[in-house]
Amino acid sequence: MTIEEAFGEVIRELRKANRISQEKLADISNLDRSFISLLECGHKQPSLITIFQLAKAFNISASKIMSLVEKKISKQMGIKKKSVKA
Repeated sequence: MTIEEAFGEVIRELRKANRISQEKLADISNLDRSFISLLECGHKQPSLITIFQLAKAFNISASKIMSLVEKKISKQMGIKKKSVKA
């Protein structure tokens, strides 16, 4: 699974959990519906601005979205996160 595919799956899961269509998500995030579709399919990489727009649309933090993506990738690869002490 690529990072783009993991991001797309997370966005699709969040969208479906919130019971909104791609068109509605596009409207509230100020993005194009076709771009939402390409993101969900893993064919486009989101910019930092896009991540924040989607986070605002879902009423969650951008870091939460990225955490979900990281979790999905780690789970797919069977990697356990190690804690790092500063």
